[in-house]
Amino acid sequence: MVHYIPTKEFIMRKLNNSATLTIIAASLILFISTTVLSQARYPSGLLNQKGNFTRGAADAIGQPFRGLATSDGIIEGLFPIKETGVSSRPVREAADRFLATLNTAELSRSHFAINDPEWRHWSNVDVGIFPRWGISLEEMSGDQKVAAWALLEEALSAEGVEQTRSIMRTEQRLFELNGDSIRYGEEKYYLTFMGIPSEVDPWGFQLDGHHLVINYFVLGDQVVMTPAFWGGEPVVTEYGRYAGNTILQEEQNLGLELIQSMNNSQLAKVVLSPDKVRNNQIAAANQDNLTLDYQGLAGSEMDSSQKLKLLKVIRSYVGALREPHAEITMDEIGQHIDDTYFAWVGSDADDAIFYYRIQSPVILVEFDHQGPVGTLQKNTPGVPSRDHIHTVVRTPNGNDYGKDLLAQHLAAEH
Repeated sequence: MVHYIPTKEFIMRKLNNSATLTIIAASLILFISTTVLSQARYPSGLLNQKGNFTRGAADAIGQPFRGLATSDGIIEGLFPIKETGVSSRPVREAADRFLATLNTAELSRSHFAINDPEWRHWSNVDVGIFPRWGISLEEMSGDQKVAAWALLEEALSAEGVEQTRSIMRTEQRLFELNGDSIRYGEEKYYLTFMGIPSEVDPWGFQLDGHHLVINYFVLGDQVVMTPAFWGGEPVVTEYGRYAGNTILQEEQNLGLELIQSMNNSQLAKVVLSPDKVRNNQIAAANQDNLTLDYQGLAGSEMDSSQKLKLLKVIRSYVGALREPHAEITMDEIGQHIDDTYFAWVGSDADDAIFYYRIQSPVILVEFDHQGPVGTLQKNTPGVPSRDHIHTVVRTPNGNDYGKDLLAQHLAAEH
């Protein structure tokens, strides 16, 4: 009998074929398991919510921008282009440095024209139910994160940067409580840029994520930082990585201090309802064209100490902007102090749950204690508490996103 002895080449071909089949099989198994896993990790209910929020944003953006106004309509001429004498160069240079770190794929989803609808594509809800453009801190390289934070440190005050970090830390606590990595995480915040950073031409950027939205428009040395959304839950982090982290206490306490200074006749006008039984905020995402009439007590009906308290409340929000641009904004607000209205829902007790609104021709602020969403383990569903806060700041009469300034600039160019 003749025994066949396989050659070395034959053996190698068999081994190669076997290895190839093994790799193909392993890849197929990995693909199938990954597909099943990814489907299982994005529940259909969450996808449906995502669709609803996407449609809501699309419907709102589909309406031509007008700006927040009263029933009397837009007041013209409130926001002239002017020299402030305060250079925006540090912010511009920081933006250039960050943009230089992006590759072409990152730029294509992060950089837009100055008048792109991307400005208006934001929401305060989590990233699991509202998709964002741009590049997130979560996916940035180490160098990109350094450059991103350097931009924020130039654009914001020290207090604004700390508040930004603190709100992001609440997201870490929500992840620890819920274990949902699709919805919650400390670095799920996205940067986009509109226009090209310039000394003379308009440009800006947006930071967008859960409970934290900053729209930052620059024209020359003028800066508009609205709409801005600051919020979070839990308000006080009791356990976990950031135990002791606390947000928005100054805004809460100064509002309470103001209403506690008022007499009975003033309270009769200020308090819209003594009962705080629901979420009251109305000027957040998709409300760029909101019609909202003044309610409450006008600044003209306050004494001098109350007017100072009112300005102090407003300053707790505007102060997130870098100095001295924050002071310039406060000067503009102060010019309308007599036409600035303060309204309240809820009790004025030291431990009250409440909502307040401040509104003038040039500023809108809302503060709202909300019902729980991510802290249902410890808070009663549907009942507002101090453990979940929403705030929003807007520039009424057409200058959110610096739109009025932009329109004047573009008109002057043609």
